[in-house]
Amino acid sequence: MKESIPIEAFLESYPEPIRIAADRLRRLVRQAEPDVIERVRLGWRLIGLDVAVGRRTRYFGWIGPEPKHVHIGFEHGILMADPERRLRGAHIRLKKVRYLTFTSVDQIDDREVMAFVRDAVRIAALTRAERLGLALDGWESAEPK
Repeated sequence: MKESIPIEAFLESYPEPIRIAADRLRRLVRQAEPDVIERVRLGWRLIGLDVAVGRRTRYFGWIGPEPKHVHIGFEHGILMADPERRLRGAHIRLKKVRYLTFTSVDQIDDREVMAFVRDAVRIAALTRAERLGLALDGWESAEPK
C-alpha cells in the first residue's frame, strides 16, 4: 500500500469552512459505517472511503474538498436510491458516480448523507454480477412501455 498523509494535514490547505464541512461529512460517514477505512488519495486530491468485504476492501466513495466547496461522492451512485434526484453527476455521460456538493456545513442534511452512505456501502458489498443485475433492473424499469 502506498504511503499516505494524515487527513488533517491534507485538509490544512483548504479554507476553514471547507475543512469544517469535510470533517462533518467524515463524522457522518463514520456514524453510518463505523468500520469505514479513510485514506488520502493524493493523485485524486480526495479522501477515499473503503469498506471491508470479506478479506478485501471495496472503494465506495470519497470526500473531495475544493477551494469553494466539498463533495461527498459515491462510486456506484448510478445504482443508488435517489427518488428526490438530489445526487448530481447524471450529466457526466457514461459515468456511474454521483455526488452531493456543499459550500458550508449548514447545507449538510445529516440524515440524507448517512442514508446515501449506507446505500453506497450496501451496493459496494454486492458482487459485480449483482451490481450488473441491479443496473439492468433499473434500465428495464426506465424503458418506456
